[in-house]
This record gives sequence, structure tokens and C-alpha cells, in this order.
Amino acid sequence: MKLTVTIMLKDGVLDPQGKAIGQALTGLGFAGVGEVRAGKVIELDLAETDPARARAAAEAMARKLLANTVIESFRVDTGGA
Repeated sequence: MKLTVTIMLKDGVLDPQGKAIGQALTGLGFAGVGEVRAGKVIELDLAETDPARARAAAEAMARKLLANTVIESFRVDTGGA
């Protein structure tokens, strides 16, 4: 089963990469760009076929390794790209 884990910095955590991207977009002439936040997307292809178990496994992976839950939040979606 394919799942997608999207990881973003929590609100209130400074995002220097997002700020740099926003400044670069403005410098390239893209007007009206507001706040930019950068994150990461991890696609998992698990052998598990039960959607609830697959989601639980992906959430455990995110909590234990993929995301730093002190400063990042994550979302697990089924049907990864």
C-alpha cells in the first residue's frame, strides 16, 4: 500500500529555507508571494494491505524517525503518488 507522509515545521518555528525561497521568488519577479514554508514529502510503499494498519505503521515511522515531533508536524495520506 502506498502512503505519503508530509512533514512541515510547526507554526511558530522559524523556517529559513522557506524565507529564502520566498525572497528568491520575489527577486525573480513573482509578485504577491506571501509567507513560504518548506517541508518534505516521503512516499512509502508498504507490504501491509489493511489501510488502518498501514496508516498506523506510517504514523509510527513518522513519530520515531521521519519527523522531529518537537518542531515538526506530519500528515499521513493514503494513495501515494
